[in-house]
Amino acid sequence: MRNIKWLVGAVILLGGWNISVAQQIGKYVPIQAGSDVDHALNEINATADAAQKLALIQKFADGIGKEGDYPLLADGLLVDYYLSQKNYDKVFEYGDKVFALDPDSFQNAISMVRASAEKGDVDRLISYGEKAGGIMQRYKAAPPPEGTSAEMWKEQQTHTLEANKDSYTYVQQLVFRGVYQVKDPARRAAFLVRFAQAFPDSTFANQALGVAATAYQQAQNTAKMLEVANGLLVKDPNNIGMLLLLSDYYGEKGEQLDKAEGYAKKAISTLETAAKPEGVTGEQWAQQKGLQKGLALSSLGQINIEKKENAQAVENLKAAAPLVKADDGSYARNQYRLGFALLNLKRSAEAKEAFTQAASVNSPYKALAQEKLRGLAGPARRKAS
Repeated sequence: MRNIKWLVGAVILLGGWNISVAQQIGKYVPIQAGSDVDHALNEINATADAAQKLALIQKFADGIGKEGDYPLLADGLLVDYYLSQKNYDKVFEYGDKVFALDPDSFQNAISMVRASAEKGDVDRLISYGEKAGGIMQRYKAAPPPEGTSAEMWKEQQTHTLEANKDSYTYVQQLVFRGVYQVKDPARRAAFLVRFAQAFPDSTFANQALGVAATAYQQAQNTAKMLEVANGLLVKDPNNIGMLLLLSDYYGEKGEQLDKAEGYAKKAISTLETAAKPEGVTGEQWAQQKGLQKGLALSSLGQINIEKKENAQAVENLKAAAPLVKADDGSYARNQYRLGFALLNLKRSAEAKEAFTQAASVNSPYKALAQEKLRGLAGPARRKAS
């Protein structure tokens, strides 16, 4: 993890801006070189002993640190100190004081997000993450300060955003990782939606919404699942995950079948030209594409069944089987669907084999397939008795 340090203000020298000023987002507190404040801060920074450092910070906070804007520095130094000591409750206490004095302190937002992540406090993590995102959005939208031309302000903003780019990515990674790991699917979904809203330009935003839609499905909150999934498709019409999710949902419900069919076919065509994601091996990408194509074909098979196109359903479901076999749940569902399509075509022996395959792996379809097999074997048992 990057160790983010509190940036103590430096005096503005004649002839130009100090680099720390140009990179800082939030209130700047100038420190006159050689002043009592300057000496106090230098002594604090030079002290390695933790107890002595805290005593010096507290002395500063209780003395000259009470004057003017210096409480902002004092609280910031206490945030930094307690973060180094992993005393997270104190970090939050003084970090909230910093925000009260400077709501746009990006350095403080970084510290609060880091403390929340290290403590495992997901509620604080998303809340402080939202503060960080809001700070960045306000900075980007801020008009030029008085006396600064629009051109100069744009240049300064670009420089400042570039200087803080890695820190902002770090914040997004911490927040995304933390909310992604929430166990309860309903809470995870809600947090991920909040993440996407806080960081709309993040490379993780669409991924967060995709996971949120799936989590809402797991939580059986259909309305929210459809809202998030359809909203993401508006932003990203070629999002394969959402195309598969919606085609499968509508196919299972027997609703909007033409739309569902279009989504499944679009997923297949999009996969043909999709670029391999960075960090994924060629073998992994081939497996992922194969599974996703298999899921699309399985959805098409279910849609075919709903449309009473059972011969086409059998063709699609048989093509899907080897592609989804590595995933027990997807394979069992596909073979269960295939069994139904074959029964509709009065091909009972083949249907029995498909249901047997569905029951051969552990999944929610195991008991359902076994029930169908008992039904198929029923007449034979009665005759034998």
